[in-house]
Amino acid sequence: MKIVTLPGGETVPALGQGTWMMGERHDRRGDEIAALRTGVELGMTLIDTAEIYGDGAAETLIGEALGDVRDQLFLVSKADPQNASRKRLGGACEASLKRLGTDRLDLYLLHWRGGVPLGETVEAMEALKAEGKIRYWGVSNLDTDDMAELVAADGGACVTDQILYNLTRRGAEHDLLPWLAEHGIPTMAYSPVEQGRLLADPTLAKVAAAIGATPAQVALAWAMRHDGVIAIPKAGSVAHVRENRAAADLVLSDADLATLDAAFPRPRNRRPLEML
Repeated sequence: MKIVTLPGGETVPALGQGTWMMGERHDRRGDEIAALRTGVELGMTLIDTAEIYGDGAAETLIGEALGDVRDQLFLVSKADPQNASRKRLGGACEASLKRLGTDRLDLYLLHWRGGVPLGETVEAMEALKAEGKIRYWGVSNLDTDDMAELVAADGGACVTDQILYNLTRRGAEHDLLPWLAEHGIPTMAYSPVEQGRLLADPTLAKVAAAIGATPAQVALAWAMRHDGVIAIPKAGSVAHVRENRAAADLVLSDADLATLDAAFPRPRNRRPLEML
């Protein structure tokens, strides 16, 4: 498994497992639990979730599915911006820990920027670290100017920015991705297959067919083509998670990348960071 090094030297798999919209349907629960467990067995031990996913249902699912292998995991959850204050972040973290059935998070993220000053959120995150409830903290959906403000507010301990990044969402390549790389902060790419919408693209299908892969695998390999990028696709079945796992071993040629660049050009001008 390809790895990404966090600030401080700890490594995590470059391909993890997302859980957005998981845990919300009883008829899918067995398949989702099997998928998560299979992913861990295949080395996809970074598990991403959030308190707002199904109002905590995804965290509860993870606790049920992976509680007995907790020590193998790098467990990531996210706090809603309204909970990112000194007064509320501790309670939000405790609620997530209870649903997940664990005593600590490996990584806790601010889900997106809200009304709480970034400096206050940094203080609250550092307090949770001091208490042993989280090991690292980071952010999600913060653009370049937000990241600069964060670091200026004593946020130098931030270990990732989780952003929307895939073949159709390349605006971050203008300045955010270079800024993160310059500061040694890995990027975590959510919705790397654009929630499945990329799979019907004919160019992607053509590249995939030529190299004996699937469109999803090509899209994931593209997202992970640079060091320092972690992709977190969701898979709701064992077959899907196995398909995703194979993408971590796929290396796209220069010709493949050129074809994809022509079909999915990055924006000519800088755009604000997109969100889903």
